[in-house]
Amino acid sequence: MSETGKKKSVVDRVVDGIVSGIISGEFQPGSKLPTEVELCRQYEAGRNSVREAIKKLEANGVVYIKRADGTFVSETYNQKLLDPMLYQVILKKNSWKDFVQLRAVIEIGTLNVILENDPDEEKIRNLYEIQEKMEAALNEKEPDPNRIMETDTEFHAGIAALSDNPQIVTITEYITRLTVPSRLEAICKVIKKGEVSHFAELHREILEVISKREKDKIVQTVTDHYVYWNGEKL
Repeated sequence: MSETGKKKSVVDRVVDGIVSGIISGEFQPGSKLPTEVELCRQYEAGRNSVREAIKKLEANGVVYIKRADGTFVSETYNQKLLDPMLYQVILKKNSWKDFVQLRAVIEIGTLNVILENDPDEEKIRNLYEIQEKMEAALNEKEPDPNRIMETDTEFHAGIAALSDNPQIVTITEYITRLTVPSRLEAICKVIKKGEVSHFAELHREILEVISKREKDKIVQTVTDHYVYWNGEKL
């Protein structure tokens, strides 16, 4: 193996070791990492490899460096933490149907979480207001696909917010970013085919599941909801 290959392997091993230490609780958020010398000994790595690993973790928002004080585990959420995942998904050039399935799975899980808890009534009312905005946009003489997609994005973000789970909210935001092109294309086809009323009805059905706590209808309702996006109706 070349020196470059060895170096990369060691750097990744140090990165994985530190991340595993954070997950296991060995390194707590806000705590100071061991010194460079200690990390070299712990991961059987050279100083340059440890330095590269720390730079990588810093770039991804996992740790931050205080000059003269040391390296610390980030204690607050940083969007950079998920950026590598986003780029990895983009580079794999997944089929848009893969994203349909992924988003459906996440939404089914989110609705289950919402109904297992006691959803905030004010947030539910806010979802109905967003739904009204969407229907107004759909019923315009010449519907604007971008405006409809904005309200659709707001609608699904509102569902994620009902979970009161910041991780679900964040993942939903990322899936939304990745699926903009295919969702916009589906909305354009809905308008062209004159299916705007049914499109609005599918959103109302999700609201009914939430407001009536109809947990047994979650899977079918979400499956029906994606009928345009996965191309079954278009």
